[in-house]
Amino acid sequence: MRRFGRQCRGQGKVFVSLVRQTETQLLATGQGVELLARTAQVQVQRATQLTEDQRERWDTTLTLALVTHQQIATQSRRLTHGKPLTQRKIVNAYDPTIAPICKGKSNCPTQFGRKPGLIAEPATGFIFAVQLPVGNPSDASYVLPLVDKVQTALTQVTMRPTPAIHSLAGDLALNDSKLRETLHARGILTVGIPRTVEALSPAPPPEAIHHLLATAGLSRQRTPRQVQLACAAGYSRPVVESIIASLLSRGVAQLRYKGWHGARVQVGMVVMAHNAATVRRIYLARLSTRAHKFRRLLHLKPPNLLKNKEGIN
Repeated sequence: MRRFGRQCRGQGKVFVSLVRQTETQLLATGQGVELLARTAQVQVQRATQLTEDQRERWDTTLTLALVTHQQIATQSRRLTHGKPLTQRKIVNAYDPTIAPICKGKSNCPTQFGRKPGLIAEPATGFIFAVQLPVGNPSDASYVLPLVDKVQTALTQVTMRPTPAIHSLAGDLALNDSKLRETLHARGILTVGIPRTVEALSPAPPPEAIHHLLATAGLSRQRTPRQVQLACAAGYSRPVVESIIASLLSRGVAQLRYKGWHGARVQVGMVVMAHNAATVRRIYLARLSTRAHKFRRLLHLKPPNLLKNKEGIN
């Protein structure tokens, strides 16, 4: 069936009736596979000529075969008895979660594939951590593993004061009450995560700042100045699109390595190339207007142009 799907790809039409008829025949043919595998497991345990390691290896192999058979049979039944999908929705019939994904760029209504999560600095776009889960989990499930990776890396920094995550920004998909409570417990502001579709205020009044600190329970951990910076560094779609465009230009659009491990290796190499280009751009003082704005907000010294003049020329 997978080979048949590859042959139908790009033809413009998929023969649904033929697919369902073939799936029904395959289900009827494979009814005895489960019984045969369980009988084989019993016979392996009774075989005296096999060593203990061989029994364990065969038992593991047969168990995995049973799990795979049950998964494929379940998805095949969904193909034969499932409801028709709406237009312009593409699904992988043998994916554990058969739900279609309809999100992505404006010029591509339906995207599918692996969905990496990134945590980056908003001014220059330097990526600090990448999360590439198996399957298609919710966007909110990416946050804590990414934050854990960054905080683990920050513990290795010996400079004083030690860097820390003061605030986190994201799109509306991260608007989860449990996630907010967990981040507040770690002392991280969530004012950059919107609660509605309305745009966030980049410069809230002092009353709103004190209300945000009191609501989050961070009045003693975070200062109003940090809240102002968090609001100024709120979620910005152009910034996210610039990071995505940089990754796409370095070959992350098409994964050429097989499997989850291959995708992880390729995405990791692309992120390292992006970070190397970002560090080079910072060294040459080729910063964006947004980056200069944040440097002023953080009271950072401007780059020494005389020192970098030779590199620019």
